[in-house]
Amino acid sequence: MRGEGALVPVVEWLRTPRPTADPGVWRFGHRPRPAEEPERVPARQLLSGAVIAYLCGWLFWSLLWNGYLQFGWIFKADWWLQPLFWVLPAEWRNAHHEQYAFFVILTYLYYGLVLGLIAVGMGRVGNWHEVWRRYGAPVWPLFVLLPGVWREIPRDREWWLTWFSNFYYAALVVAVVAVVGGAGRWRALTRRRGDAARAGRPERPDEPGADPAEWPELRDAGMSEAAARLAEATRSGALGDVDYARIRRAWQGVRAHPARLAAFADAVREHGAAACAHPSGVRDLPARTATHDLLTGQVRIGAAADHPRNPYGRRTTGVALEPGLLGTSLLAVGPAGSGKTARLVRPVTESLCLQALAGRAAVVVVTARNSGLAPDDMFDAVIAVGAPDTRHDLDLYGGAEDPDEAARLLAEALVGDLLPDSRRAVTALAQLIGPYRAAYGHFPGVPELRELLGGAPDALVKLRAAVAGDPAVLRDLDARARQAERGDDVAVLLAERVAFLDRPAFADFFRTGSGGRAFSLRAIEHPLRVRVDLPERGHAEASRIVARLLLAQFTDAALNRADRSLFACLVLDDATDTVSADAVRGVQRLRSAHAGVVLALRTLEDVPEALRGPLLGAVGCRMAFAGLAPWDGGRFAELWGTEWVQTRDVTDRQIVADEPFTRFLHAMRRLVTGRGPTAQAVTVREVERQRWSASDLSHEVPAGHAVLSLTSVEGEHAPPLLVDLRG
Repeated sequence: MRGEGALVPVVEWLRTPRPTADPGVWRFGHRPRPAEEPERVPARQLLSGAVIAYLCGWLFWSLLWNGYLQFGWIFKADWWLQPLFWVLPAEWRNAHHEQYAFFVILTYLYYGLVLGLIAVGMGRVGNWHEVWRRYGAPVWPLFVLLPGVWREIPRDREWWLTWFSNFYYAALVVAVVAVVGGAGRWRALTRRRGDAARAGRPERPDEPGADPAEWPELRDAGMSEAAARLAEATRSGALGDVDYARIRRAWQGVRAHPARLAAFADAVREHGAAACAHPSGVRDLPARTATHDLLTGQVRIGAAADHPRNPYGRRTTGVALEPGLLGTSLLAVGPAGSGKTARLVRPVTESLCLQALAGRAAVVVVTARNSGLAPDDMFDAVIAVGAPDTRHDLDLYGGAEDPDEAARLLAEALVGDLLPDSRRAVTALAQLIGPYRAAYGHFPGVPELRELLGGAPDALVKLRAAVAGDPAVLRDLDARARQAERGDDVAVLLAERVAFLDRPAFADFFRTGSGGRAFSLRAIEHPLRVRVDLPERGHAEASRIVARLLLAQFTDAALNRADRSLFACLVLDDATDTVSADAVRGVQRLRSAHAGVVLALRTLEDVPEALRGPLLGAVGCRMAFAGLAPWDGGRFAELWGTEWVQTRDVTDRQIVADEPFTRFLHAMRRLVTGRGPTAQAVTVREVERQRWSASDLSHEVPAGHAVLSLTSVEGEHAPPLLVDLRG
């Protein structure tokens, strides 16, 4: 795992447990929290109880040390030393005996044992572990330093004995503090190991075959030589996390198609950690700004805030996204500067690019030119629409061969934001591009399409002459001629929208018949990393048309691809005026096609009003950033609904005492607890309230935070969480 400059060794990364957790939980090294918050003792009551336990422990130790705890003739003053005297010979107590020094050392060790038992017992009674957790190191073992506890050593004893006794007591205090303070850590470590065992991934496997760094799958398949080479590369650091994920993905392909076994073994034998490389030859990204875990496919985007609105079990836990969540598509809404690009789009883009290098995903990112979303060397192809120095063109028809299919995609891009029903536009386009393809073997370019839609006589006469021998095609042209005579002909609107693309800046783009230069989104069957830069500054309307075109082509390609083993994702850094009715229906269908889209909006006002509700319902993951407008917050509040919460109404009635002794007890209680004696009447009821109201989303989400709800492809849900995007 690597991110934000931190590098974790691959061996440690592989051996770290990843327990099963709820959707959106960062599983790398995750330690589950209790579902309910434990009852918190008030500070004054906690400290008072700790002080009382301290005084009781000091008193008991002083009574033992000074010999006051004796019970008749049965238990004498030194009764608590009898176990030591039973073990050691009586002659060792003589100061002139050669074993006397050893006897003194054992005696002080016994003192330490008794003192430690008293300290631990009183510490548990006084809840000093909670004091440690809240306020730092406890001080209750320091009662051994109080006057009257130390026994003065006679002057006729040797100097080393005095030094040893003083050093012993100081070391004893430190040891008891360390043991009691570390008890909580030991319990947490034990719980962590238990969770790791239940998850089936031990922290430090005892058997080499169970260690993922030893590639046990290959050893079990009889490929010991390949497993040994990869294990050596893993231990030496030559094999990175992307290499591990890529080779593991290739091995899964070998298991599905055993005929590839020989080629896989030869590749590992020849190239080692570089085997089964990405077609680009790249094995990692030039830089990472987020934390990634390629073993689970997760990218960490923040941490659940320690806030009362978050479930206690999710507070402070990491929040991550993965293909299993992005497969339901994600909609992020927030004003400019709220962190959509830096805290969401960039990490998701990095994660998908890493998974593409591992042969698991294909990603297409659409952003404005010079937005700084990601460097060029992070992608296999950068298509800068309208830039004269770009090496790639964009296929206007998405690689379609059927004229009706091509007309549907193009109509969605041209008038999808204007017409609720684009069927007339599809028919008009099909009646022109179909005959053109029949005549010339390819679809028309932008200038030719504009002339045909505009009804240029020369272009139509030339086209009719080219298809004079095909009666079916001529019927389409005749029908188009009749429609052009109507006053509400949709071709006029189509010609106006095509004119935005027929500009000198786009003269070298959207060419048909350009060979391999044109990029088609049907290529998402391969692990590609593509970025499309839109010229929003000078050609805003053309940029919106291209964005709708890419969304329509991506949806069609993802739904109709033959191989769905790769996760395909389209990331729109700015989806303003991109969503249409057909796009919403397409997004709903992507879930079953192992694909998804990420849409970022400044406000829901950038979506037609009739589509705002359907869009929120079509996506499974919704994200509301800080600074959301109240009318946008109302949409999210309605979508996230309500929940039943338990409220407690407490009525206090002060108790008035008449007896002097009762008044004294009440005064002591007020001193210890800080509250006077009262009789409480508690009314518990359940009320229904909104999880997040429009006002809460607009005014109570701190800067750098967002409210996120998640749904997995399998249908698992996570409630809206307040996420600290800087965590």
